[in-house]
Parts: sequence; C-alpha cells; structure tokens
Amino acid sequence: MSSQDNEVEYRVVAVLLVAVIVLVTGFAVGLGIHKSRGGAPTTQMAAPAAAPAVAAAMSDDASVVVENGVVKFYFASGKADLAAGALVALGDAIAAAKAGKRLVLSGFHDATGDPAFNAELAKKRALAVRDALVGAGVAESSMELKKPEQTTGTGNDAEARRVEVMIAG
Repeated sequence: MSSQDNEVEYRVVAVLLVAVIVLVTGFAVGLGIHKSRGGAPTTQMAAPAAAPAVAAAMSDDASVVVENGVVKFYFASGKADLAAGALVALGDAIAAAKAGKRLVLSGFHDATGDPAFNAELAKKRALAVRDALVGAGVAESSMELKKPEQTTGTGNDAEARRVEVMIAG
C-alpha cells in the first residue's frame, strides 16, 4: 500500500470522525434545547434572536449564530474549533446546497498578533466549517471558499474572528 493510499484513508477517517463529533454535539445541544423548553413538541426551530448573537460574539468562546440568513461562526482566540450546535445552525444552508444552491464561506480574523498567522488561522477556520458541511453530506463542489478583500473582521476582536456562510444563487 502506498503512502498516498494511507493519506487518503487518513483523510476519510478524519472527515468521518469530525462528522460524528459534530453530529453528536448537535444532538446533545438539540436534546438540551428540547428539555429546556419543557419537552413540548415543536414543528419549526426559530432562528436565534440578534441580541443573543451579539452577546455570544462578545465573549472569547466559540459560538454560532444565524443573522439575516447568514450563519456566523465565532471562534476563540487562536483556535479553529467549531462551536456546539454548528450543524443545527447550518440546517438551512445544508438543505439549500443539497437543492443545488452554492454556499460561500468567508473567513475573517482580528487585528491582534501576526497578520500572516491570522490569515492562515482564518483559512483553517473556513476549512473547519467546510469539513463540517462535507460531513453533513454537502458536496465540495457546492461550496466556494472566498477570501474577502479585507480579511480583518469588523467589530471587537471576538466579533472579528468569524467565518460566514452565505447561500448564493
């Protein structure tokens, strides 16, 4: 067996492992939400309100919010780990991609530290989101990793460290 075969097998195993972790985390978050609502059956999941999104982005913890149809992943400083509930927040984007729409992923970083390191970290974060989407069954050909003209994000440092997923035509 060649080293290329091993590399492909390791990538497949890594993607599957990430997918399982994301699915288990999403299930746990969904179960927690269900229990916190008293276990009452619901027919539709409401999008998070804008105020909690701002509060979540102000902390240094990883979080994910949906604002005006854009899924925004916020990351802890120096990290590329996705927040719990990533797949739940990506539900509409996953459905749109499977229905033939394209997803555009853009990574941003804060202005602190080494700019070259920050740019690479923004790319790793976008790739982590892409891998979660692939793990959820979205074809890579349905996604575009788009480097923004200005990669330094707006807002405070916690708001600047983000990846945005938008549904394109």
